[in-house]
Amino acid sequence: MHIMEGFLPVTHAIGWTLAAAPFVGYGLHTIKKSVRENPERRMLLGVAAAFTFVLSALKLPSVTGSSSHPTGTGLGAVLFGPTAMAPIGAVVLLFQAILLAHGGLTTLGANIFSMAVVGPFAAAAIFRLAKGLKLPFGLSIFLAASLADLLTYITTSAQMALAFPDPVGGFAASFIKFSGVFAVTQLPLAIIEGLLTVVVMNSLIRYNARELQDMKITTAQAAEA
Repeated sequence: MHIMEGFLPVTHAIGWTLAAAPFVGYGLHTIKKSVRENPERRMLLGVAAAFTFVLSALKLPSVTGSSSHPTGTGLGAVLFGPTAMAPIGAVVLLFQAILLAHGGLTTLGANIFSMAVVGPFAAAAIFRLAKGLKLPFGLSIFLAASLADLLTYITTSAQMALAFPDPVGGFAASFIKFSGVFAVTQLPLAIIEGLLTVVVMNSLIRYNARELQDMKITTAQAAEA
């Protein structure tokens, strides 16, 4: 994740920007609608954005041209749906590229697509599936956040493999190499992110139980537990 400035070929950088742009635009619409209809949810939206910014700023060296870190998008995806995280993730990634030299402007589209599109959609889908299977609430949150983190990095591995296919094995061989190196740091980071997301969600349940019930995130029984 956070593919560095200038690392991707120009055509790939433009392509990923075009792929991410509709999600960001529609996400802005859903956020405006949600805040207009429920102004009291601004605080939770701020918590989700801050959580994403802090976790994704924890940079660890990984594959040349990229880095490993938690993503923090699972929390917001569960609270507000995956589309809301596209513009939030875009703002987070833009500020990090400008202020922290973390990622880049030319690779912003690719980074948005992996962290703020694929990750949140995966988190929301996994959380819904876990609820449907009637798994414990804490386990559902853990699976949503940790697996979304891993799928973000699988996407980044695919992006880099597409840009730099192996001379012999092509995309598949390059993807295996990139994802294999990422796995060393990303597997433990995904577990840590899952646990941190559970802790934060439990805190939100403690202080915003009724609001989360109204958002159909929790039930009265889950809030009391």
